[in-house]
Amino acid sequence: MEERARSCLLRSRATLEQDIKAAYLMDHMVSDGVLTNDEEQRVLSKTTRKEQAAALLEVLLRKDNRAYISLYNALISESYGDLASLLHNDLPLLSPEGERSFADGMSPSVQVILSEGGVPQRPVVFVSRPPLLNLIREKLYRLQDTPGWVTVFGMAGSGKSVMAAEAVRDRALIKECFPDGVHWLSVGQCERPDLLVRMQSLCFRLEQGQSSDVSQRPPCSVEEAKERLRFLMLRRFPRSLLILDDVWDNSALRSFDIQCRVLLTTRNRGLTESVSGKKFEVPVENGLDEEKALEVLALYVNGKPQKLPEQARSIVSECKGSPLVVSLIGALLRDFPDRWGYYLRQLQKKQFKRICKSSSYDYDALDQAMDASLQVLEDEHRDLYRDLSVMQKDVKVPAKVLSVLWGLELEEVEDVLQQFVNKSLLFRDCNQRPYLYYLHDLQLDFLIEQNRDVLTGLHKKMVLQYQKFYKKGAPSSGDKECLYWYHFLPYHMAKAGLSKELYSLMFSLDWVKEKAQMMGSAHLINDYVEYGEILDKENSEVRLQFQEFLSLNGHQLEQRPFPDVVQLALSQPACSEVYRQALMQAQDRATRGQLYLDWVNKNSQDSLSQLVMHPHQGSIYYACFSKNGSKIASCGASKTLRVFKTTSGEKLLELQAHDDDVLCCAFSPDDRYIATCSSDRKVKLWNVVQGSLIKVFAEEHDEQINHCQFTNTGRRVLLATCSNDKFNNTKLWNPNKTTSQNTMFGHMEPVNHCCFSTNDAYLATSSSDGTLKLFEVSSANEWKSIDVNSFFPESDDEVKVIVKCSTWSSDSSRVICAARNAVFVFDVATSDMLLEMRTSRLSTVQYCHACPNTSLLAVALSHYTVELWNFETSKKKAECNGHLSWVHCVQFSPDGSLLLSSSDDQTIRLWETDRVHTSSAVALKRDSDVLFSQSDVTIVAPDSRNRLQIRTGSAGAVLFESEEFPSRIRCTCICKHAALMALGAENGNIQTGRVKVRQFLKNIGWRTLRLLNLQHDFVVALGLETGTVQVLEVPSGDCLAKLEGHTRTVHHCQFTDDSQTLITSSEDSTVRVWKWRTGECLVLEGHKEPVRKFHLLNSSSPHLLSWSFDGTVKVWDLNSGQRLQDLVCHKGAVLSCDVSSDGRLFATTSADRTAKVWSTASWEMLFLLKGHRDCVRSCRFSWDSKQLATGDDNGEIRLWSTLDGALLKICSRDTKDSMDSFHGGWVTDLHFSPDNRVLVSTGGYIKWWSVETGEALQTFYTMGASLKKIHVSPDFTTFITIDSIGILYVLQKVEGGGI
Repeated sequence: MEERARSCLLRSRATLEQDIKAAYLMDHMVSDGVLTNDEEQRVLSKTTRKEQAAALLEVLLRKDNRAYISLYNALISESYGDLASLLHNDLPLLSPEGERSFADGMSPSVQVILSEGGVPQRPVVFVSRPPLLNLIREKLYRLQDTPGWVTVFGMAGSGKSVMAAEAVRDRALIKECFPDGVHWLSVGQCERPDLLVRMQSLCFRLEQGQSSDVSQRPPCSVEEAKERLRFLMLRRFPRSLLILDDVWDNSALRSFDIQCRVLLTTRNRGLTESVSGKKFEVPVENGLDEEKALEVLALYVNGKPQKLPEQARSIVSECKGSPLVVSLIGALLRDFPDRWGYYLRQLQKKQFKRICKSSSYDYDALDQAMDASLQVLEDEHRDLYRDLSVMQKDVKVPAKVLSVLWGLELEEVEDVLQQFVNKSLLFRDCNQRPYLYYLHDLQLDFLIEQNRDVLTGLHKKMVLQYQKFYKKGAPSSGDKECLYWYHFLPYHMAKAGLSKELYSLMFSLDWVKEKAQMMGSAHLINDYVEYGEILDKENSEVRLQFQEFLSLNGHQLEQRPFPDVVQLALSQPACSEVYRQALMQAQDRATRGQLYLDWVNKNSQDSLSQLVMHPHQGSIYYACFSKNGSKIASCGASKTLRVFKTTSGEKLLELQAHDDDVLCCAFSPDDRYIATCSSDRKVKLWNVVQGSLIKVFAEEHDEQINHCQFTNTGRRVLLATCSNDKFNNTKLWNPNKTTSQNTMFGHMEPVNHCCFSTNDAYLATSSSDGTLKLFEVSSANEWKSIDVNSFFPESDDEVKVIVKCSTWSSDSSRVICAARNAVFVFDVATSDMLLEMRTSRLSTVQYCHACPNTSLLAVALSHYTVELWNFETSKKKAECNGHLSWVHCVQFSPDGSLLLSSSDDQTIRLWETDRVHTSSAVALKRDSDVLFSQSDVTIVAPDSRNRLQIRTGSAGAVLFESEEFPSRIRCTCICKHAALMALGAENGNIQTGRVKVRQFLKNIGWRTLRLLNLQHDFVVALGLETGTVQVLEVPSGDCLAKLEGHTRTVHHCQFTDDSQTLITSSEDSTVRVWKWRTGECLVLEGHKEPVRKFHLLNSSSPHLLSWSFDGTVKVWDLNSGQRLQDLVCHKGAVLSCDVSSDGRLFATTSADRTAKVWSTASWEMLFLLKGHRDCVRSCRFSWDSKQLATGDDNGEIRLWSTLDGALLKICSRDTKDSMDSFHGGWVTDLHFSPDNRVLVSTGGYIKWWSVETGEALQTFYTMGASLKKIHVSPDFTTFITIDSIGILYVLQKVEGGGI
């Protein structure tokens, strides 16, 4: 679309969105062939008329002039004459003349496409090189029908980037080959975090214009960014061209191996050997030929090549054909046209001597040209240009940064920069606003060489000027200038030798918060690694504390809205500097009314990893145990193979194994040999004892080899390999031969992983085609194929889910595979999916491995964590934290006693499986009760070994621990007033007697002893899965009563206020009222479905409400057992009920997505509350009975008036979180503060809300998810809950002010 028409549409957008009805207009536009039926349906899928109008305009803005004209005609046809008049004056032409309105032949539509894609503009002085351009375009036409790579290679300064940009300035090429656009990305020399930032920016650019319901959260790892780009390119921009400029290494290039069309510029011709797809090459000669160079000079001096003075040819000769040098001399001659001889003599001087010279480039001519250009600058401007020595390669800088550096007004800086640009001393990117400026790599090399002795001082000037300009606080605008400081300020401090300033900056929680919010956590972690040597001189422990904080919370810092960093930091160990700073800030902010929670019982013990090894310089892609478990082998980006002892980490062997990244290694069944595979497409076999190369297998793979594995037994030793090849991607090798034994056909896309079943009968392969295939090893035939892609309904046929890896259960009856953020367990015999385990939506599963002798599954995640799951129950059992970057691999030792993990943080961590698992396996279950008394708290909960634990005090010290019960404890309650406690089982018997108990008084100080002396004994009730209810005296452990009668699981138990009666509800559809001391029992029968819970009407009333999955609420007289009311409340199951504090109202919520308010006087419904989009899971009245809060399974909370049933507020995030919910999961519990101003809720985490505004006041992220309930102290200052992996949280409000 022409710029004028597009601009008019953007100006009129708000008015059009307000008034038009898209459905009427689209009929005309579909008839015109401007809109497709799919586009029409996407627009109509929006819920409101305004959203449909906005979606239609967004589609039209991506189209050409015909779309504008069609919209105009549709407006006329549908009587929107006033709106059509807004567009009339800017109607574009469709004639050939209208499409060729620019002198350079580039049509307006092409100009818009290239500008939106970030393609650099043509240089001020440009000379076409038709043979080279035609060759590049010819190769690009080869990509018309298929993805692939066109490599433009040549030496530095040869004009590769200019030619690449010029090649796509062709309307026919774009129309025929790349109608979905051209997208330019400058890559350069960059570390992994910098690469991530570049990929994030590309994702952001491509996602502009998507509907608001699509997550705009930036990807938090290179792997996730690669997957996001793969989706965008294949699904939204299938026929677009991605241009990667100035790529230096193949590891960066592999991050863009996403099956799209790529044009790349590089100095390294062989880069594309590491990626898959068709490949074409275009060499760029070392420079311009004489005639073209003379043409450039002629353009600068506004003359003709044949009329240039005789010195011109000599100047061209001295320039060695370099476009950059010719441009520098031309810019000088434009200002001083009589100095041909002078500049020739300058070029011939060769007075500069480089400390570091490149073998591929003759710097002499450039040095002389740069020097001559600098000589004509005013002294003041020459000093300013010298300051540019602090710039980094491939970094574009906004003028405002230089305004700070030079201490000049922005307008004055822009005038100076314009002079530099005019003299070809600087380049400007005009595709962005504000303009960005950068030096060519060769120019920056020259500046650094010339100013080497003063570089430290220049960097120091940069830092001091920043501190002077921002003395009131760091920038927060989020613009390019702001991002520059957050990105490069530590770099300038390190280069300036300002170590104290660097300590002060990076050991500051404020800096962490601000930079993480602007750039994400990956950059921050990289800073602590990159500058670790400097920081460790001040305090290595503090550096590790900050680094560990970021590694544990990095995935949270990618959430939007951005979390409160101070609150996150309050979960750090009390000895941490991060916690100290957070507590100080929390206390200060609390005085101003802000809410913060301190996790007072947090575990401050060290990481559970037994051993941490640092075997490689670079990412560790794979590590594995030997078959006897005594050795570990590792490989990675360092291109080396290392072997070391499992017990101590002592290095046994180190080999320079390959010429490129080593992606996998594997021990043979007898541990005598190790196989390695690499991006260099080679498979090698090594002798472990001698450290010698035995053989290099034939190069039968044409693309990088992703994985290799030996058979598990020595009966028939085979080696399996898999690669990125399209067809020959899985092979079996006999180690005694150099050629493969079999090729397994079936996958049509890269195979990422392969593994043998435990009996070696089958080989499982995981592929980018979205399938998991099982091959018979004996015949190499495909046996079964499982379409993993089908379990992701949001994906489509064009974009397959990448299956990352697979693993087998110990008996080979189940095969387990990972894709995106999920792990699936399949029955091998039937191919049926048995279980699905979903991790955080913010993370991707990198690897999984099943324990050889248990049902544990280790999962490596991109958010720096290893998780342990039980793959038979789909329950998460533990988290292993400690890695500081993406975890690539996990593996159990052969006996299952150890677990190793390898990471991008260059470390391997070794974990004791029992210790890690036990720390969670004996943790508490969520069926808890809490007693608040004065300043103390008593917590009752079962643990996962089915013992009852009593914990006390804010530290959660263990006061009592029972022996194991024969049946699972499903509910607990404390007798609030008597010194008594009860528990429930599943068999329904009554028994008196004693239970043998171990009391744990270690770690219990005088406070607990005082509690025992004051309270003496107390009573707890337990409900068991068998139906039995037990009442225990604590701490003696005496069983005071064993109540049998329920025939199925007891779900809830509660003592009455007089402590004489215990009420229980069960899966058997009954409620029982026990005189527990005597064993008398009143059975309340009538429900047809399980009774999950009940509620006493009030403390003085003998009436009880019970509710059930049968959709009813029943009212009972506790004394007689008479059913007083039988209310059919909902069509679906009743999920919760609450009674107002004055006893006049009660509320019910249901799976039918509604809530209802009822009168206890008339027992009639007062209000039907509709609006929730999912099951309404929880409800709670405010203490003044004027409001009701309801929470649903979508994570949304609604506040209602109990006076008229009106909706008052919706408490919800703006967007869904990492668990695809507005609250991390179901909203399971709600509580109002005594003053009714604050509401606390539980879901996947805990949130506090302002009742007045509906806005979130604070969020506490637990380690596990799926919180069941929260216990709140009467003064609303202490909050207690247990998460899904058994961690107890005692949270106390940070003092300093009221809520």
